[in-house]
Amino acid sequence: MRPNPEPPYTHGTLSKTAIVLVNLGTPDAPTPSAVRRYLKQFLSDPRVVEIPKAVWWLILNGVILPFRSSKSAAKYAAIWTQEGSPLLVHTQKQAALLRGYLGERRHDVQVAYAMRYGTPSLPQVLDKLKSEGCDRILVLPAYPQYSATTTASIFDAVFSHYAQVRNVPELRFVKHYHDHEGYIHALKKSILAYWDMHGRPEKLVMSFHGVPKRTLLLGDPYHCECHKTARLLAAQLQLSSDQYMVTFQSRFGKAEWLQPYTAPSLAKLGKEGVRRVDVVCPGFISDCLETLEEIAMEVKGDFLTAGGKEFHYIPCLNETPEWITALAEVAEQHMIGWPTMLTPQMREDLRKDTEVARKIALQMGAEK
Repeated sequence: MRPNPEPPYTHGTLSKTAIVLVNLGTPDAPTPSAVRRYLKQFLSDPRVVEIPKAVWWLILNGVILPFRSSKSAAKYAAIWTQEGSPLLVHTQKQAALLRGYLGERRHDVQVAYAMRYGTPSLPQVLDKLKSEGCDRILVLPAYPQYSATTTASIFDAVFSHYAQVRNVPELRFVKHYHDHEGYIHALKKSILAYWDMHGRPEKLVMSFHGVPKRTLLLGDPYHCECHKTARLLAAQLQLSSDQYMVTFQSRFGKAEWLQPYTAPSLAKLGKEGVRRVDVVCPGFISDCLETLEEIAMEVKGDFLTAGGKEFHYIPCLNETPEWITALAEVAEQHMIGWPTMLTPQMREDLRKDTEVARKIALQMGAEK
């Protein structure tokens, strides 16, 4: 293997620290062609679909992409904004606010955002940070609960990228924060603020993204982490076990996924005479297709059609101050020991040291 060329380097340059907030991804536009490109990259990831490659290639290219792209594009069009994809917009804002908040806490760090699938791609962002002198990278997935289908896929992409790099930066990874005090507090504050404005429901439904049941049986901790988040949040909201329920959405294919499924559960509640339900999606930190279209439109329709009277979707954490604070706390905990809070004098001393190192390197080069 021949590593990719290194960017130009100037001796005496201070190394920098960067945080990369990584979300799942989104099409570049709500069009069939853009959605097809996005789905092909997403569904070709062996972490996402654990089916023999040759069999899955035929299914993906012969059945799913030709028929699903147009349908998905129409769904994206229903939630697209003037700024663009909601997931991309929220991720951009979160990264900017995170950098600002850490700056207020005297951390000198860069904060970038990347997408596992689509743009800006993770390799592109990592290369850009390298060219800017970032030699310490904290990878922060936008997934509170760990799953091999999501978080591990990000780790795969990072390792794969740096397998082609000669001078690999110091790397740290956030695996999960499903039970982080600040994250649970942010969810609590968001829900209570919504209830202060709109009143309380008969039932709060916490809907998490689904994964195939076999992943649980094979040792994936995602199911357990979702339920732990739900238990902690219910305790903070002082809800009894009959006042909330946990469900799993976005089932794909014919295999059994984690249950109970969100849409049938909401329809059942409507048939049983529950007048009002509120749905929150704690596993998503940014509103996106799965929350704005699937929950706030499709599942709402299922509940009302079944006899329910009031359906409320509680938005994701997005840019709420409590969430940015929690995100910063998660980042700080994983940057312990890194020189992100140097005083002016410490920076001057470090500059002098690197200047000496630069002169020595130049002298050694001249002697050769």
